[in-house]
Order: sequence, then structure tokens, then C-alpha cells
Amino acid sequence: MTRIKMLRETLEALAFKYNIRREYFTIILPVLLGIALVLAAVLTGHTLAEQRPTQVDEKQKAYEELVKQLNGIEGGDSGVAQAPQEQPQGKADLDHYIIYGVIIALLPYSVDRFFERRRHRKYEDDFTQFLFKLSEMMRAGIDPIKSVIELSKADMGSITPNIRMAASMMLLGRSFEEGMKKMAESMHSEMISKYVDLVIQASYTGGPVHDLILKASEDMRTMVMIEKEMLGSLQQYTVIFYLAQAIIIFIAYILSAQLIPFIQGPGSAMVFGAGDLQKIDFKHGFFHLIMINAALGGIIIGKISEGSAKDGFKHTVILMAASYVICLAAIFPLSNGSDDYIISVAAGDDQVGIAGFRLDNPIVFNVTDKEGRPVPGTQVQFEIKPGGKVDPLFSMTNDSSQVAVKVTLGEDRVDYTVTAKVGGSTCSVKAKTRQFEA
Repeated sequence: MTRIKMLRETLEALAFKYNIRREYFTIILPVLLGIALVLAAVLTGHTLAEQRPTQVDEKQKAYEELVKQLNGIEGGDSGVAQAPQEQPQGKADLDHYIIYGVIIALLPYSVDRFFERRRHRKYEDDFTQFLFKLSEMMRAGIDPIKSVIELSKADMGSITPNIRMAASMMLLGRSFEEGMKKMAESMHSEMISKYVDLVIQASYTGGPVHDLILKASEDMRTMVMIEKEMLGSLQQYTVIFYLAQAIIIFIAYILSAQLIPFIQGPGSAMVFGAGDLQKIDFKHGFFHLIMINAALGGIIIGKISEGSAKDGFKHTVILMAASYVICLAAIFPLSNGSDDYIISVAAGDDQVGIAGFRLDNPIVFNVTDKEGRPVPGTQVQFEIKPGGKVDPLFSMTNDSSQVAVKVTLGEDRVDYTVTAKVGGSTCSVKAKTRQFEA
């Protein structure tokens, strides 16, 4: 205990000497750490969105490759174009690091603000009792300064150290007004400061001062009770906002699991009149919507339920952290670009089909973790280049940790590459078009 006391006194001395404020550790330092984390992610190659080549560029490159091979430029005479190779890219997970940065920046201040508000409410409760006992002692004929000194010897709850500080000032010759104002400043409560001013003014009026202080005590107790009841009645809005966030996540999950695979499948062009829906990353869009709603929703909760946006930061941290974990677990299992899975071809590779038609057999992939264990229920994404269609665009591995995809070749008589992707792991299969003699 002695060492803890010495450490506390050392920290207080340093804070007094160098004017170190608590906000340095609860606001400035966490914000700088959050910004540093995001900047480090940017400098190490993390990006917001994966850059994907357009369908027009793919077909153009395939055509140019075919012309080159026919002319013998690359020494090949097979007349078959190869699929364009993708360039290595950075990890498209900068949005995750932004979320980490926001949580790091807000968490210390949110925790400090939460305990500070609780401390202030406790101060206000105990201060009403202090005013009541002060009025009783003055009713007995004791002057205000001696009353405060006597009360400092008793246990007055959370404000005992503050009362003793005021009593020490009065013993050293300071006035009742100076001691009471210093006590109010040390508690950082607007309500207490207001009633301290009222008590000081009452002490100068003469007459039955104890009655005025008693009425101030009763009035403050009433205000504290009204504030508690108001906060309690507004808690229902907090619950409503949390339920609304849960509903948004649930809707995003249903859309991602049921609707999005359908509208991005091979029938999307017939139903919706455009095949470009496959280029839209709906899941990341849902993810960003959920996180933005969590950030803003927490601030709104604080403004409505507690009267200050600052008190909403704790709700922002809770909503963002919970939503982030749920999104990764339910909406899409991201591995942030790392090779957390092993994908292999189980059946359907090296098929030959007719351009514009579906292959005779689906292509079956087997997915395991890095240790070779099955991972049923893992989402797999499929794509085919250049052109063509895959059905479905997303699918879950079955109990045998396998997943199948039906492939429709494009109109060009070239080789097609079908790729299965889970996180940062991929596996590609070639499908050839049947060449007919003229």
C-alpha cells in the first residue's frame, strides 16, 4: 500500500509540475495511436477496395493474345488464347484497420467518461445529504465554518475528501465562500456548483440561513430524483437503437445468404437485364453500412438518452465492436488476405465444352483449413475469366467440405479459367472450348 501511495503521489507531482492533464491519456494519445495504426496499414500495402479488371479489358486482352499466337509472335501455334494474368495486389482490408483505429481512439475516453458520470451522480447524491446535515448544525447555532469543519470529521461518502479539503482551507484562514467554491470545483459538477453558489448567497443574507440551506437540500434532492427518472425513461430508446442495429445486421445476413447469390448468378442478366451485377461487392457494402450506422447510432443514443454526444461514444464502441465480430462470423468469413484455407479440385477439371454452353459436369472443389481438417459451412466465391458464367457466384461447403459450381463458357473459343476463392486462398481450373474444323 505504501508503494501504491508513493506512486500516486509521484504521478500527482508530475502532473502538477508539467501540467499533465487526464485528457492527454484519454483523448490525444488514443487518437494518435488510432491514426498511426491506419497510416501503418496504408504504408504496408493495405487498400480499401480490390482493383479488378473490367470485362472489356479481359476480352480485349484475350483477343490480342489470340492474334499474337496465330502470328507466331510468342512461338505458340495452338491458336488458343491464354487467360490474362492478374497482377499481385495489396490486401483490400484497410476498412478493418480504420475500424480498429476508431475503437482505439474512442475506447479510453468512453470508459473515462462513463466512470466520471457515475462519480458525478454519486457526488450529487452525497452532496444533498451534506447540505441537510449542514442546515441541521446551523439550526443548532453553529456557524457555517465550524459546521463544515465538524462535518469533515464524519464519513460523508464519496465527497468526504472534498469536504476535508474545504475544511482545511477554512482552518488556514480562508473564508467560507472560498472553501465552498474550491470544494465545488474539485467535483466538476454543474449542479453542485449551482447549489454551492446558492448556499454562499444564503450565508450573506442573515436571518434563518439554515432554513434556506434545508430548502436547497430538498430542492437538489428533487432535481437529482427527476434526473434519474428521466434517464431511466430514456433507456428504452437505447434498447430500441440496439435492436435496430441487430435488425440491420440480420437483414444484411439474409440478403447476403439468399438474395445476392441469386441476383449475381448466371440468370441475373435475364431477370435484371444486366450482367454487371456480378461486379458489385454487395457484402462489403453491407459491412460498411453496418459499421457506419453503428458509429453514428451510438452518438445519437448518447444525445437522446443522456443529453450529450460525448456520452454516446461508449455506445459507438460497443456497437462497432459487436457488429464487427458478428459481420465476420455471419455475413462473410474474411481472412484479410491470408492463406487460411487449402482449396483443391475434387472433380470436373480439364473439361472440354462448346462456347456459349454449360459444361457437362459441375466442377467440384474441396476446402480444408491449413491443417487439412474439413470446414463445412464455409463460403466460397467463384469466378470465370475471360467471360462466361458461374452458378452460383457464392456457395457454402457441405458436410464433406466440398462445394460444386456449374460453369457456362463464354462465346469466344478460348481457354477459360474457373477460380474458387476463400479468404486469400484460391484454386483455378482450366476449361477448354471445342475447336471445330472449317
